[in-house]
Amino acid sequence: MPTDNLVHRSFFFGSTQISALKRSIPDNLRCSAFDILTACIWRCRTKALELGPDEDVRFICRVNARSKFNPPLPLGYYGNALGYPAVETTAAKLCQNPLEYAIKLVKEAKGKVTEEYMKSTADLMVIRGRPNVNTVRSLIVSDLSRARFREVDFGWGKAEFGGPASGEEVISCYIPSKNKEGKEGITVPVCLPAPLMDSFVKEINRMLKDDEATGG
Repeated sequence: MPTDNLVHRSFFFGSTQISALKRSIPDNLRCSAFDILTACIWRCRTKALELGPDEDVRFICRVNARSKFNPPLPLGYYGNALGYPAVETTAAKLCQNPLEYAIKLVKEAKGKVTEEYMKSTADLMVIRGRPNVNTVRSLIVSDLSRARFREVDFGWGKAEFGGPASGEEVISCYIPSKNKEGKEGITVPVCLPAPLMDSFVKEINRMLKDDEATGG
């Protein structure tokens, strides 16, 4: 992906937009708002990139692994306990299959993070050092929706916003926020070259029909 002429835009997904996405999947498919939102972002972004049908695309997410350990992590441990699972498919499979295909891949990635997975990752890092993450044709998602940054008060009251100021080329953060009508939801910053951003916006709005998510 070219890195010149990059454009930053934010997209708001409230209950209306999530409901619109859920209307496009079978009623019996159980998934969280994270699952369906991530599947939508990944699929629309891949379509906008106009990749070859056989090119590999990857989804990587940050998963909180604190609850995976038995016995649990010791009291007083405030460091990170994050897993970075990944799944891979082809651009054609991701874009041509129904949205539930992408949802199942997102759920598969999250399900990889177990105690054994974390211990195996730690062993690998001891033996080979911290591995480089392959970000080519990858989407990395960090869900900050439960981080409660907006509740932090430094003496001036609660924050209006808590999260990154802009998106990165391959990383999207899910940030709890309110839209201009005061409705609660998730803001997703996205960074793409200008022509690809136009295509991404069209794909997102096509998924949502009339429930537009574009924030600016």
